[in-house]
Amino acid sequence: MTEAPAWTLSGFGDEIDDDPVVQVAVLQALGASAIEVRSAWGVNVVDLDEDQLAGLHRLLEDRGQSVSAVASPIGKVDVGLPVEHEVTRLERAIAAAHALGTRDIRVFSFYRSPEQTPEDVRDAVLTRMRALADVAEREGVRLLHENEKDIYGDVPERVLDVVESVGSDALRLAWDNANYVQCGVRPFTDGWDLLAPYVVYLQVKDALAADGTVVPAGEGDGELRETLTALRDAGYDGHASLEPHLASATRLGGSSGPAAFGRAARAFRDLTRQIGVTLR
Repeated sequence: MTEAPAWTLSGFGDEIDDDPVVQVAVLQALGASAIEVRSAWGVNVVDLDEDQLAGLHRLLEDRGQSVSAVASPIGKVDVGLPVEHEVTRLERAIAAAHALGTRDIRVFSFYRSPEQTPEDVRDAVLTRMRALADVAEREGVRLLHENEKDIYGDVPERVLDVVESVGSDALRLAWDNANYVQCGVRPFTDGWDLLAPYVVYLQVKDALAADGTVVPAGEGDGELRETLTALRDAGYDGHASLEPHLASATRLGGSSGPAAFGRAARAFRDLTRQIGVTLR
């Protein structure tokens, strides 16, 4: 008998609460054995000092919670800033990743000013992404580019441009269905075949095409079931990280609270159960 595919369930702990003790308690109650760290005690992961990182690592280790990724804000700045600006911040994100025992760091591909087109900033974006990849290669970490509204890599064609033009094994893709919906994209229909070879991480949220409202997995227009089925058929065995954004969302993050986070987790588990994938 063939063993059912199994993915590791994770989630953005700070969507639950500022306190990592509460974050882990809720995640474990929902059957998630990993956590994606964006902030702890209200402090962004790139701003946690050495003692805070050590304390967070001890807390997670004591509770048996692994870290799926560092959800850094790298690349969520204007592309006009000097290259060194984000390289310096990436070095702090890498220190956090090393301290927390993960090799994966989420990044973005830069905002532009309203009067600029994507074509106007392409060269500047690629220069900066290449610089980030160089640091990642040296430090033995992997950057996960997340597609998001208003950055250069917002739609599948430009996401592909980033990953193929940089051409580094240290730069791969985190896939977010809801963010594609908010850009007017049908995620699976328009993007999966193009980007599947580079997808190594799943961010779990859904959205309505009509107005971009974020909803639990399977309740929107994000083609979640089709995406999950394709991941299953491709032999995916990585992380699925819940990022519900059900209470609020900003450029730098979002929140849900324990109850809404639980609703999001149950909706996703229902979808994976329907396609024969187990979550651990």
